[in-house]
Amino acid sequence: MTLAALPSLAELDRTLAPGRPSRARRGWLVGGLALALAGAGAGVHLLKGRRHPVQYASVPVTRGDLAVTVESTGTLEALTSVEVGSEVSGRVLRELVDVNDQVRKGQIMAEIDPEALVSGLAQAQAQRRGANAGAGQAAATAGESARILARNQELGVAGIVSRADLDSSRSARDRDAAALRSAQESGRMAQSAQELAASRLQKATIRAPIAGVVLARLVEPGQTVTAGYQTPVLFKLAQDLKQMRLNVDIDEAEVGRIRAGEPATFTVEAYPGRPFPSQVVSLQMEPKVSQNVVTYLAVLSVDNADRALLPGMTCTATIQAEVRRGVLLVPNAALRFAPPAGTGGRAQAAASAVDGRHRVWVLRNGAPVAVEVRLGASDGRRTELPGGELAEGARVLTDTLDPP
Repeated sequence: MTLAALPSLAELDRTLAPGRPSRARRGWLVGGLALALAGAGAGVHLLKGRRHPVQYASVPVTRGDLAVTVESTGTLEALTSVEVGSEVSGRVLRELVDVNDQVRKGQIMAEIDPEALVSGLAQAQAQRRGANAGAGQAAATAGESARILARNQELGVAGIVSRADLDSSRSARDRDAAALRSAQESGRMAQSAQELAASRLQKATIRAPIAGVVLARLVEPGQTVTAGYQTPVLFKLAQDLKQMRLNVDIDEAEVGRIRAGEPATFTVEAYPGRPFPSQVVSLQMEPKVSQNVVTYLAVLSVDNADRALLPGMTCTATIQAEVRRGVLLVPNAALRFAPPAGTGGRAQAAASAVDGRHRVWVLRNGAPVAVEVRLGASDGRRTELPGGELAEGARVLTDTLDPP
């Protein structure tokens, strides 16, 4: 029925209850007209709904390769970095290298004032000479005692020397032999003290322990350094930066996927859009706990032949943990989709959330139907369907479309 087909108030007034009073009759007329209008509106709405049913966006289930990756952030470091310090105290006379200088192993980097060390070496040398002289004197005394004992033993056989004199000679020989050994040990101690003084004098010349580049210079000429319980650091060196390493923290949930030798890439903010190749070298077993989050350190190798990368850069690494080849794949948007209310989909989606099953939706006879699926690996955009519940090419719903 349309609005044009509805009777007028006058017609209703003549038709309904002609014997009633005018006011009552007119109330019945208004009520009837309202009911008629409501019915007409409902009919129009139903016709409109039939004319514009719910439309869905869908994508096909495909077959292909799925690369499962693990992402993490970390910091670039040199393969070997060394803090070069001074083992002796004194004033820095001069420094021969600066920041970013390339140095060879054994190259002189700085010199400490050797005045006190030269004096110490001279003193040690004098003590060694005195110890050697004392050892010589003890050797002469021990030799004399040995000869006296031998002579008294011969005389004792002839009965000329008494047994008491013979025992006295033997004791003197033993005492002088012990004095000789003591003097010899003192000589060795003096020799060691001289060698130590000479070594300390050599350490006044600071040499590079490795070949590399100077990252930092922490003292200036004229500054006094004191070598006490803690060695003062003069320079920081890094080995050849053509080869570096990247340390990244792997969440404990992802550790089972990481293996040595797996390929990886990383990016740095200094070169946006440029991926750098890398490879997992090792996964350390010692855990790190920060704010109740457990992570493990993975070490990645970095080829820095063009010297574009610098120590300390923050990197975002993507490790290719697994590759699934020739598997059925469904987009993750289909796993998140649920049909709108009134199509029977929302109640089933809620049941899926309760019992833990995963569902996707397909159209059958124009209506959305839920299909329970088992999920495999995912790369964040697509997920593997290992159970074969859907065939390749089957279209799964991902969204609703606005009516035209």
